[in-house]
Amino acid sequence: METSKESKKFRSHNKSGKPDNIVEKENDIYMECESIQKELPSFLRSYFIYLKGNVLPMTRLAYLHDVKFFFNYLINETDLTEAEDTKHITSEELNNIEAADVNLFIDYCRRYRVDDGKTVTIYENNNKTLSRKKSSVSVLFKQLYRDGIIERNITDGFDPIRVQKPGEREIKALQDNEVMVMLDAVTNGTGLTDHEKRYWEKTRMRDKAILMLFVTYGLRLSELQQLNVSSFNFTRGEFKIYRKRGKESVMPLNRSVVMAVTDYLITERKAVIAQNSASEDALFLSLQGRRITERAIRELVKKYTSIALGTSRDAGYSPHKLRATAATSLIGRGNSIYDVQALLDHEQVTTTQLYAQHKMNVKRDLVNDMEWEIERTEE
Repeated sequence: METSKESKKFRSHNKSGKPDNIVEKENDIYMECESIQKELPSFLRSYFIYLKGNVLPMTRLAYLHDVKFFFNYLINETDLTEAEDTKHITSEELNNIEAADVNLFIDYCRRYRVDDGKTVTIYENNNKTLSRKKSSVSVLFKQLYRDGIIERNITDGFDPIRVQKPGEREIKALQDNEVMVMLDAVTNGTGLTDHEKRYWEKTRMRDKAILMLFVTYGLRLSELQQLNVSSFNFTRGEFKIYRKRGKESVMPLNRSVVMAVTDYLITERKAVIAQNSASEDALFLSLQGRRITERAIRELVKKYTSIALGTSRDAGYSPHKLRATAATSLIGRGNSIYDVQALLDHEQVTTTQLYAQHKMNVKRDLVNDMEWEIERTEE
């Protein structure tokens, strides 16, 4: 009887000083990038090196996914290649591609279908995603041209994609009174369905600590999901997070966050047994005893913010909008833009200034100051 070979297990020898879960996550991204590269032609090596040295790991991964998708498009939707798989597309075939071919690809990405034999799924991409796909392919063709693999730089012929500038977008964030409604919901179960309350009874302390950390510090989803019990030093009144670009940041604890986190640690967290070594130090665990996933955090945030907004669960806010909530609330309290920039880890202060322009209730206050009431005369 044939026996299938077990896939190799990779272990990191961590001497970086970072927690194992942070190093493992970085390694997972690295290994996924390496896996995609093996499915692409070897003459793209300089493109791979460029991405590794010039963009963040998650951006590198997104670019590689985009290029693989572009190559699959060439195989399945065009006659521009004779290859049957992405690895065997040739440099000569890429050399024959025109800017118009790439423009057709971007247009295809706006709305396409995938049939797996059982289900037909329709995918739609907004202009922001299309712009990234265009950037992925543009960098690819520029690199191939610089290396002399293709004869022309066709990227000047790529159609522009209109993407809203940050200042043109309405910033979505909870107002302070809505934050209080959200926290009341997670504390007392207000607004939850009977089905939701059954889970709330077991996770309310955890969920409250998650929401408190989001609205107090404006953490990114990945930063919160990767928190460990050992990240917290209650004696010194601080906790440690790991930012993008591998930055380590120490955050001060305030009284309400200390109460929320310690209440969770001595009740729900203590009652759940970690199911594997990777979850033993995880701050936030699922009911199954594993580190809570980013998807689960998104769902619980949508649930409680939808109650605050008085809308459907699907229309609830994402964790990133709680980051915006923290920024607008801090600035609305008169805090320095530069201090808020440091807390939220914005690379440019111009990003923080966008939240300053979105002052809490500013439109409502302006309109309320412009009442045009005329006394009605009795007939």
